[in-house]
Amino acid sequence: MIDVRSDTVTRPSAAMLAAMMAAETGDDVYGDDPTVNALEADAARLSGKAAALFLPTGTQANLVALLCHCQRGDEYIVGQLAHNYKYEAGGAAVLGSIQPQPILAAGDGTLPLDQVAAFIKPDDAHFARTRLLSLENTHNGKVLPTAYLVEAWHFTRERGLALHIDGARIFNAVVAQNTSLAALARYCDSLTICLSKGLGAPIGSLLCGSAPMIQQARRWRKMTGGGMRQAGILAAAGRYALQHHVARLADDHANAAWLASALREIGVAVRRQDTNMVFIAVPEEQIAPLAAWFATRDIRVSVAAITRLVTHLDVSRPQLERLVAEWAAFLRTHRA
Repeated sequence: MIDVRSDTVTRPSAAMLAAMMAAETGDDVYGDDPTVNALEADAARLSGKAAALFLPTGTQANLVALLCHCQRGDEYIVGQLAHNYKYEAGGAAVLGSIQPQPILAAGDGTLPLDQVAAFIKPDDAHFARTRLLSLENTHNGKVLPTAYLVEAWHFTRERGLALHIDGARIFNAVVAQNTSLAALARYCDSLTICLSKGLGAPIGSLLCGSAPMIQQARRWRKMTGGGMRQAGILAAAGRYALQHHVARLADDHANAAWLASALREIGVAVRRQDTNMVFIAVPEEQIAPLAAWFATRDIRVSVAAITRLVTHLDVSRPQLERLVAEWAAFLRTHRA
């Protein structure tokens, strides 16, 4: 099976499973799980933040961050295609009574700060109170430029806003820019890290921030159903991922670059490739036949007008070569 639908399909390796089985555990709601505590300490150290919190999902981690930064009737400014606006079921609005103010991102994934400034509401009873700017790094595979992060940081300081980064794939940005997590995280008040995408853990995300914020986040985690008991089994997978699967993200980036080049050579319309993602334009008449072609060949691709292919630790270069060969065979058949 070749699965390039997402890097969320990664499965724990034998070594990761062994670490999970050997994990020392306790009751994390009481703060007694030593492996969870160690993972949170690792995340705080790597991010340069005072504290961190282990949560079951990235959606919950982003929701808890928004609940910490914003009160009922407040507003956060966010990208139209940002995950914590478009793909997290409206949780901030439904559960937190927090109003999103979406704006279009620029081509490089940034939110233009002049547009952000135009949508900051005045201090007036007619408007929701603008409290937070939420960015995403990476955004659809695109790494936010460090210069932009610096500018956004100073922008939010001047305007009294907090700055949150949905860093589900922030280690892809770290590897692509050959930098450290702390070097990027210094330009935000809080950030989330997903352990179950390219890092290969089966579950879990981290929220990093100040000590008072994480103390508040712990309460919101409990309230939203994220308190876990012997969670060290899961935290051990996260610790293994941080120790062993960060540097190897460079392999995913190289495989994505190779895949984009190989697909162009056989006549596939590659729109772009960034980090571990390749975006393809598929003609409308090919969508259904191509999906059926892959389905009968143990290849999982979410075929659409714009098709995203994602490389990860469970897809090898030989598998990608087979994917390209099957695509080429389809094109020969379809054009015949």
